[in-house]
Amino acid sequence: MPEDRPATSHERHAGRPWDESYQDGPAPWDLGRPQPAIVELAAEGAFRGTVLDAGCGTGENTLHLAAAGLSIVGIDVAETAVAQAKQKARDRGIAAEFAIGDAFRLSALDRTFDTVLDCGLFHTFDAGERQTYVASLASVTEPGARLHILCFRETGAAAGPHPVARAELEAPFRRETGWRIETLRDSRIVARFAPDGLPAWLATVQRVTA
Repeated sequence: MPEDRPATSHERHAGRPWDESYQDGPAPWDLGRPQPAIVELAAEGAFRGTVLDAGCGTGENTLHLAAAGLSIVGIDVAETAVAQAKQKARDRGIAAEFAIGDAFRLSALDRTFDTVLDCGLFHTFDAGERQTYVASLASVTEPGARLHILCFRETGAAAGPHPVARAELEAPFRRETGWRIETLRDSRIVARFAPDGLPAWLATVQRVTA
């Protein structure tokens, strides 16, 4: 990754870069299998065309979608996670592409995607970072593309890390920024520290203007 990449709000709060989360055993959010909500979403036919998994971690969601026949690229800023994802793809004989990439600089991929998956990334950004992220997403999508976001939902004491209020989720995706939220429903995110899952939002957002 570029040496000038600034630490994200999550990294500042955690006191460690993303990559370190994968260097001493599985990260707290790494299930070793795809998120149940993403499996259900895939079964609904929500992923079409070329797919980008932004913040793919060790690749379980990417691999699930690739195994279903989708053309997909998983990117993550954590080099260790990407290396593990590539090894999983080799071990399982699944044709999935993985690359080290910065969600704030997606234009560096030099391609566009019909569908984008964000599973557990959006909620790690602060308000300013989300604006930058959404602009970055616009650089790799065309009108009609769809973005699926699974993020922790603000509910009170039972909320997961970095919970997001509805207004915070909706704020970056206004029509004037080139997006509109199509659907927003309650869901759950499963983690190693929450095997029964914690409250989450599952949003589908459409790119509406160039």
